[in-house]
Amino acid sequence: MTQRLLVLGGSRFLGRAIVDAAVANGWDVTCFRRGTTAISQPVRLVRGDRTKTADLERLAASGQWDAIVDTSAYIPAEVHALAAMLEPVARRYVLVSTVAVYKDWPGQPTNESSPTFTCPSGTRDSSLSYGALKAGCEAAVVAVFGRARTTILRPGAILGPHDYLGRLPWWLRRVQRGGRVLAPGRPERPIQPIDVRDVADFALLSASGGAQGVYNVAGPGMVTMADLLNGCRTATGAEAEFEWIDDEPWLASQGLSPWTSLPLWRIERGVWEVDSARARSAGLTSRALTDTITTTWMWLRNEPGYAPNPENGISPDLEQQLLRRWDRIKRREEPSARAHEEGSSG
Repeated sequence: MTQRLLVLGGSRFLGRAIVDAAVANGWDVTCFRRGTTAISQPVRLVRGDRTKTADLERLAASGQWDAIVDTSAYIPAEVHALAAMLEPVARRYVLVSTVAVYKDWPGQPTNESSPTFTCPSGTRDSSLSYGALKAGCEAAVVAVFGRARTTILRPGAILGPHDYLGRLPWWLRRVQRGGRVLAPGRPERPIQPIDVRDVADFALLSASGGAQGVYNVAGPGMVTMADLLNGCRTATGAEAEFEWIDDEPWLASQGLSPWTSLPLWRIERGVWEVDSARARSAGLTSRALTDTITTTWMWLRNEPGYAPNPENGISPDLEQQLLRRWDRIKRREEPSARAHEEGSSG
């Protein structure tokens, strides 16, 4: 019997990947969203605003579903109202949350039992932190569907084709330009990005009832920042030279914003120490990072109208300024330079 899926969203990045995977696996898919972007897959589209009662009533009256996958939950009170409206017509609710719900992330390693923010399921206060609001969204779904009918996915950094956030696309385009590239941190530092298609596959597994409960969804941590940048160099065929700056406090002192100025770079200990063993035991798989990089580059080359997120990355001028400053620091630290300075002061 064909399984029926309701995707809240479905035209961008993760939502798009979920729709693609669901159609490929024979699901009968309905998408509910406000946007006007066309959906390439053969799905039923219900246009509406998740914050408007009349639109939710119309959606609830339009069908019954084996599962809901929600990729766009943000305000807990709105999620609670939506879940209450759809609970009679859906068997399971899969909520895509975030590792940011953990109080100690990114400062400390986390697993599913790590403490999370407390946020009432009825709050509408959008001034709260992103992690707190997502924790409230989790509480809202559980309050309506109950724990037995709810699956909560807490992904970390998601990469792959159609990434409108532009983290991997920024690195690909930067490496493509070639030359000397500012590479932040230690090249051997493990990182845990996960491919958007792997998250989509696990969301579908959850929707079918194969994964129940709460799961961290992250890469296994078997790749490094050097693997990421070397992969970008291989995919683009560029002649790029990486200048690794492992003095991260110095980088931070230069006014660079973690995560955005140099995408995926953060200095906190726990940012890439998210335990995803529970999800892997339940069926989460991870494709090779080289696959993610190559596929994203192929998509990017075929999207001439893709506009990079202006919040991500640094300008070429700033990058060169930082590299020149770093060169001066390195020269001062060279033994010959220190000996010359000591001799000159004698």
